[in-house]
Amino acid sequence: MSGHSVNTFEQRAFANLLVHVDRGYKVISIRDYKQSDAEALWSLFFHTIRTINVRDYSQAQVEAWASDEYNPQYWEKRMKGLAPFVAQINEAIVGYTDLQSDGLIDHFFCHHEYQGQGVGRALMNHVLTVGRARRIHRYYSEVSITARPFYEHMGFSVVDEKVEEMDGERLRYYVMERFS
Repeated sequence: MSGHSVNTFEQRAFANLLVHVDRGYKVISIRDYKQSDAEALWSLFFHTIRTINVRDYSQAQVEAWASDEYNPQYWEKRMKGLAPFVAQINEAIVGYTDLQSDGLIDHFFCHHEYQGQGVGRALMNHVLTVGRARRIHRYYSEVSITARPFYEHMGFSVVDEKVEEMDGERLRYYVMERFS
């Protein structure tokens, strides 16, 4: 055996989780979804859209996108189907995303109080690492106006612009993709 170290999958994945925040280092751990996460993920989804996405969408649009009504049975079923990856700093859930077998990233949300602190990068790096292990070569997502710059920074390109109607409100978004 040679004298150089082996950079294993686990070492590379862990290295991606160390994030410099406020003159110190915090570890962002990423784990698989548990049913007990459902309500916290809904809250994160709701508050992120209402707090962050309102920069690019009207109040009526974000209210249509993230309704005040929480339906636990529907949301738990939705999360179980997505099988998301959950990001935590200490015990706090700070983001979540998923990766479907065809390369679709259906949900990608970072807690509104942890924006710009490396959570999104850690989640996307995790998605790409898992995708390589699953032999996924094309990643794609339907991305909000707000998330577009982040996705572009992560190597995604716009392939289409669409408008979807939700509760009488028209919301513009982008289909973005990346190849590995």
